[in-house]
Amino acid sequence: MLNQRLQQKLLQKLSPQQILLMKLLQIPTVALEQRIKQEIEENPALEIEEGSEVDEYETNDAPDDQDERDDPDFEEDEFEYDSSGDEFGFDDYIDEGEIPEYRLQVNNSSRDDEHHEIPFAEDQSFQELLIQQLGYRKLDERKNKIGLYIIGNLDDAGYLTRPVEALIDDLLFALNIKASKAEVNDILSIIQDFDPPGVGARNLQECLLIQLRRKQDEHPDIDYKLPIMVIGRFFNEFTKKHYDKIIKRAEITEDELKVAMNEILTLNPKPGNSISESAKLVQYVLPDFIIQNTDGELELSLSNRNTPELRVSRSYTEMLEVYSESKKNSANREALMFVKQKIDSAKWFIDAIQQRQNTLYQTMNAIMGYQREYFLTGDETRLRPMILKDIAEMVSLDISTISRVANSKYVQTPFGTFLLKSFFSEAMQTDSGEEVSTREIKKILRNCIEAEEKNKPLTDEQLTDILKEKGYNIARRTVAKYREQLDIPVARLRKEL
Repeated sequence: MLNQRLQQKLLQKLSPQQILLMKLLQIPTVALEQRIKQEIEENPALEIEEGSEVDEYETNDAPDDQDERDDPDFEEDEFEYDSSGDEFGFDDYIDEGEIPEYRLQVNNSSRDDEHHEIPFAEDQSFQELLIQQLGYRKLDERKNKIGLYIIGNLDDAGYLTRPVEALIDDLLFALNIKASKAEVNDILSIIQDFDPPGVGARNLQECLLIQLRRKQDEHPDIDYKLPIMVIGRFFNEFTKKHYDKIIKRAEITEDELKVAMNEILTLNPKPGNSISESAKLVQYVLPDFIIQNTDGELELSLSNRNTPELRVSRSYTEMLEVYSESKKNSANREALMFVKQKIDSAKWFIDAIQQRQNTLYQTMNAIMGYQREYFLTGDETRLRPMILKDIAEMVSLDISTISRVANSKYVQTPFGTFLLKSFFSEAMQTDSGEEVSTREIKKILRNCIEAEEKNKPLTDEQLTDILKEKGYNIARRTVAKYREQLDIPVARLRKEL
């Protein structure tokens, strides 16, 4: 049976402007430039303000227009109109003071002008270097194809991680080459003789042995027997730093082992990276905030690099003016709708960019005030415990908004450039009842490890006792967790001769 009933619901729905703002808040400054370019390409009604100079950083004053847009739940007025178009407000789109686009254009170039472009140098890749060396060897077509296939299966570090048996199967199915294990190993040994030394190894032990034997061939006057023996016979003890066992089983002295270890430490465990990393582009961190200390007063600036001033296209406002005179013409309705939609979208985007700047400034200004002692001194032990909720209450914004601001943003200080979320930490109480940041404890932990005797590194139990003597009553498992977060290995792996 079909029934009709009246039901009332209260739903919370985000407007397109709010969704746009949340997405813009989350991306850092370096990605904002690409986002603006994408929007300009997709929306012809949005363009860069001509002749506007883009300052590298904004002033330390708060951005203008901190009105109702400071509220993350703001909504722009929406335009409604009926089929006749009588309620369409063209005055909201047209500025009488704007100069027509054609009066601002000038052509100062001709087809006879010379255009010079800067040439870019292209580094040789790791694979190309190996293929070039393979071409220097006098190999027949069959062996050359097998060599090319082996090179194609090397990883970025220069290792052959696939078993030879799997390569034999692939050669048969992919290239119709029936190769034996001995044949593939012979060609692999040729590749292992290429530069950089150690390339083509199947594991770390083989990689180090290849490099040591290459050194022995190139410098016959130097004896590399002991380093080769340590890697060849005692590799398991070497990786676990069981130096006492190596000394006893190899019947050598500690000084002799120290000489061998110094030679082994000069080897490259990832030979492929020495080439591939040089070909990679160097990525620089572009800070989103700049904090400067001027005579004891902290000044905050927003990074405005590569963020141009935006405006609504004059040509589109001129189009609206033309359509306004013939708005009753039904043939222009579709074009009129398109122009209005693009101008609306451009205005929303410009307003969202402005509110993004306002929200970023408010949030970072609150963080700077909360951690004032640290930004003045650079002493990590002066950092106060701080969570997202603390800053959210200070700026009257939602915790999720603060999280988006802190995500992937960097702040440049007189003491270095840091990830913004690294200033957030939990609180821990000392024996005296004082609340300290967990980052302060990690700083003390790092200092203790850096000052330890390298031949007798401190265990987690000893580090726990040291922290308890300083008034930080924490468990051993907590010390182990902090040590792992600092990327510091256990005591056994920190041991040196």
